[in-house]
Amino acid sequence: MRRVLILGGTGEAIAIARMLHDEMADRVEAISALAGVTQSPAPIPGTVRIGGFGGVDGLAEYIQAERIDVLIDATHPFAAQMAGQVHAAAERTSTPRLKIIRPMWRRNPRDRWIEVPDLAAAAATIPRVEARRVFLTVGGRSLQAFEDMPGVWFLARMTDAPPSPPPLANADYVVARGPFQTDAEIALMRTHAIDLLVAKASGGAATEAKILAARALGILTVIIRRPPSPRGDAVADAEGALAWLNRLLEG
Repeated sequence: MRRVLILGGTGEAIAIARMLHDEMADRVEAISALAGVTQSPAPIPGTVRIGGFGGVDGLAEYIQAERIDVLIDATHPFAAQMAGQVHAAAERTSTPRLKIIRPMWRRNPRDRWIEVPDLAAAAATIPRVEARRVFLTVGGRSLQAFEDMPGVWFLARMTDAPPSPPPLANADYVVARGPFQTDAEIALMRTHAIDLLVAKASGGAATEAKILAARALGILTVIIRRPPSPRGDAVADAEGALAWLNRLLEG
């Protein structure tokens, strides 16, 4: 029985855990590791560990102490620090590692994209384009980058309820978990008269509805480029991860 550590609470991570539970339970014991940032994560089959590891040293110690045979890094595309730590811990312990890298959305000629390198550049773009009603889909922990913008109203979507006081005073909050439907995203943007969408380039079909909605409505979209991923084996989705793991176990 091989022990597989799946890192991340993304849709891909959950799908991998379910596949291992349904299709490889006789050969694999899956352990899902969540950072604990989300207050109410989706249900995951198998063993679930919540909390950080304490950097590269802590993760390497956990791999050795728990006799982990395989690492699957399914963390969010913007979790660059964690991805680097997983890569370093895998090399230190000589543990096979796979990275899930979502395909980026394909840009359409109808898209009105402004690509920027980071959150600060995204925030600086808002006054430059004279946006007044902005839909933020950057995650709750990134909202502080958009403070101190008089004359701008935000609609901020989060997976958990905002704290009190909320990060942005000049905002309404939508608490929801994807995947979202394009028609619903179009209705949301129309209802709130959105004139600018801000999104991280997370990619993947589950998060594309907002991009398709902005395209349909002709809404200007600020796309924050994703950080580079560490080198090594990579696949696009849960099905690819299962195939990779099967090859590894049979090799």
